[in-house]
This record gives sequence, structure tokens and C-alpha cells, in this order.
Amino acid sequence: MSFFDSITKKSKLKAAVKQTMAARNSEGSKADQLFKRVYQDYAEIVAGELLIAEALYNWGFALLHQAKNKSGEQAEALYQDAIEKFTFCLLAQPSYLGAAIDGGVAYMELARVKRAGPHDALYVQAHRYFEKANAIQSGSAAYNMACIYALRGDKEACLNALELADSKGILPVADDILNDPDLAGVKGQAWFAEFIDSLAKKPELLAEDGADAEPVVDAVADDVAAESDAAVNAFKSTVETQLLVDTDAAASEKSEEVDADLADK
Repeated sequence: MSFFDSITKKSKLKAAVKQTMAARNSEGSKADQLFKRVYQDYAEIVAGELLIAEALYNWGFALLHQAKNKSGEQAEALYQDAIEKFTFCLLAQPSYLGAAIDGGVAYMELARVKRAGPHDALYVQAHRYFEKANAIQSGSAAYNMACIYALRGDKEACLNALELADSKGILPVADDILNDPDLAGVKGQAWFAEFIDSLAKKPELLAEDGADAEPVVDAVADDVAAESDAAVNAFKSTVETQLLVDTDAAASEKSEEVDADLADK
């Protein structure tokens, strides 16, 4: 942020603080309008602060993982703190994908600690965070949403979310899906078994294209490695060529200097 940007934001912050005082001294719909306006001002002040967003996300991420090693009220407090950090991160940078996904995860973890039902407000909030993540990057939180749908017993929505996650290449491996406690309620259902079976058949379909066909991931990795090696070799070749040119130029220049000295003598 430039010096002038800092001054502008500081001035806007002072104005927002005054607006907050005016809202506090008002009542009814007028107070609501003033509060809504001042929230927008605060959001604009912190918007685009990438360093702040990065710090808030990583702070929340640390709290989230610390909470997983705690229980009871300690865990609840840490999850709440993590949610606050992710929320403020999204205020500073609305397109911060990690904060949207992990914010939803924190709400789900908090719901588990509190033993909340699948339709509880905490799961509703988690769903909203995952929706925001999907809006930022299509399908990025599809698997998380499938877990919520499974807990609610919504077969169609769960299957659609799992298929979306699969199509985007962000679906966990089959063993992890089968061991996910959020999906325990649907594991015994025929449609779920069919979906898992379809995942197991995918490598066979790839092999049918050729006897020596490699998995897609390995093929892509090989292509990337080949391109990387080619780029490195090209760079080395360029450097070596330049060194030869520079060496020849230096030698030529030195030779000319020697000839000039001999001529003078």
C-alpha cells in the first residue's frame, strides 16, 4: 500500500467510526441502515489487503489444527476463533479459496464437538462457506458438501456432489471415502456402492485403450517432467552458447589490444 493509499484509508476509517457512533445513537430501521452502510465502509477499507488476508488465513489454519487435538470447551473456543479469522480473511480478500473451504470445515468440526444435528445452524453456516468456495472455484468444496448431504440423508444431492468432485479431480481415494464418518450413513446404500464401483473401474477403462497404457496421472507427470527437462536443457544450452560468445568476444578484444600494442612498439 502506498503512503497516499494509507492516508485515504485512515481518513475513511475515521469517517466509518463516526458513522458507527451515529448508528448506535439511532433506533429502528434508521439504525439498521446506518449499520449496514458502515459495514460496507469497513469492508472496503480492508478489501485488497493481501498480506493481512494471508496472515489471517494462516492464523485460522493453525487454530483449526490445534482445535483438532482438543476437546470440549477448549476445542469449541479454538474453532470459534478459527472461524473468526477465516471470516475476516474473506473480508480482506473475498476470493480467498482456502479461507472459504477451511471456514466451512471449522463450522463442521464445531458442530461435531457440540453434537449438533445435520440441520443445525452450524451445518447451515458450513454449507454457506462451501457454496462460497464453489463460487470462487467450481467444485472445490463439492466433496465437503457431499458430506453434509450424506449427514442429512439427501441421496440425490450427495451423489451429484460426489460426481462433481470426481469430475474436477478433487475426490479423495476410495478407501478414504469409505472411512469418512460423515458418509457412514450412506455406505450401505446401493447407489453409493455403485458410485464406488465406478471409481474402481476407471483404471480398467484406461487400460483398454492399449496394452501398455499408463495411468493418466503418470502420463501427465511424465509430460511435465519431460517439459521441465527440456526447459532446463534449453536454458543450459543458452547459457553455454552465451558463455562461448562472451569468451570469443573477450579473446578477440584481447587479441586486438595485443596487436595494437605491438604496432605502437
